[in-house]
Amino acid sequence: MSLKITVIGTGYLGATHAAAMAELGFEVLGLDVVPEKIEMLQRGEVPMYEPGLEELLRKHVEGIEGSTGRLRFTMDWAELAAFGDIHFVCVNTPQKHGEYACDMSYVDAAIASLTPHLKGPSLVVGKSTVPVGSADRLAAYLAEHAPAGEDAELAWNPEFLREGFAVQDTLHPDRIVVGVRSDRAEKLLREVYATPMAEGSPFVVTDFPTAELVKTSANSFLATKISFINAMAEVCEAAGGDVARLAEAIGYDDRIGKKFLRAGIGFGGGCLPKDIRAFMARAGELGADQALTFLREIDSINMRRRGQMVEMAREALGGGSFLGKRVAVLGATFKPDSDDVRDSPALNVAGQIHLQGGQVTVYDPKGMENARRLFPTLGYAGSALQAVRGADVVLHLTEWREFRDLDPAELGREVACRIVLDGRNALDPELWRREGWTYRAMGRPTA
Repeated sequence: MSLKITVIGTGYLGATHAAAMAELGFEVLGLDVVPEKIEMLQRGEVPMYEPGLEELLRKHVEGIEGSTGRLRFTMDWAELAAFGDIHFVCVNTPQKHGEYACDMSYVDAAIASLTPHLKGPSLVVGKSTVPVGSADRLAAYLAEHAPAGEDAELAWNPEFLREGFAVQDTLHPDRIVVGVRSDRAEKLLREVYATPMAEGSPFVVTDFPTAELVKTSANSFLATKISFINAMAEVCEAAGGDVARLAEAIGYDDRIGKKFLRAGIGFGGGCLPKDIRAFMARAGELGADQALTFLREIDSINMRRRGQMVEMAREALGGGSFLGKRVAVLGATFKPDSDDVRDSPALNVAGQIHLQGGQVTVYDPKGMENARRLFPTLGYAGSALQAVRGADVVLHLTEWREFRDLDPAELGREVACRIVLDGRNALDPELWRREGWTYRAMGRPTA
């Protein structure tokens, strides 16, 4: 008999995982405690922008014309437990308010709600990013409190989704990591991921702590690489070098590689910043805080980039006050192909300039609604052309393709001054300069 899968939590991770499991041929039941989310998903709609996700949902959600009907949603824990053989926990693990540490309350609440209903053999699989040691604790809780006892087993299967590529990353992962304690758990997860494994996705079997550490280690490495090239951009500013050419040159070394070597205003979003901070906090709890002290500097370099962009804008406007100056900001999301504005460097820069008296107008292809909720006092425009109208300086802060494809001549007819600051090192300097723009990018004072 084919495995039946449940997914607990239907936010970004959970909705994507549920739709992908249905695409792989499984019967899937998703659960959330927010009625509005369930109602949206039952209509085949998603509460966030993620390319391809809504189409995948509509292909499988029960009740939608032409769908396979393999995907349903509920708010009933008893129904969920009775339905599933494998229960994936995909709830959020945000940063604790006022602390670096991870807030485990959503994961703990999900396990506590599910456990009393586990009356027969079942596998609970954590996908959320958690502090190392969490799986050991949760496995003990399951064994002690589930009616099925030790037949209610835990495994850990970290997610590696990139926003903008989440569907692709779930259906065709570059690796599958599972922390397991039994042959049965490994066998079940091999069955779940049989299709991507057949396509060549590596299947890495580990213990609990290693599985938990893989995600935080990967994010810490990526954050380090981004902050390294941004630190080099600071040196290039001081020395008159060109960080783009520097990155190109070192990127040819295959031990280093070219990815994540584009200097700019740094990383943001709901994962990298909170994950490296939680990693530092957990290392301290384990008595290994000295091993990760470098991450504090990584975080510091990253946050410093935002202030440096503000100062670059001030210099472009003559070095004085922002009062009375019109500033156009292209980009609100923390990265392209997403509507996620959590800890967005672009919005942070826009907000800082606004607080210092600048008249800031923001445009983003997908993040406008979320940006308005977070920064309601900023100005917003319906297009890039409208955003730059009358601007004294234009800031390019999120690397959307739409912005790379802009016509500098057309924008030049709308602005008060043809000055563009490229906070992502993604625009073509020669193209903009040909149309009379003063072009300036971070870490490239002479480019």
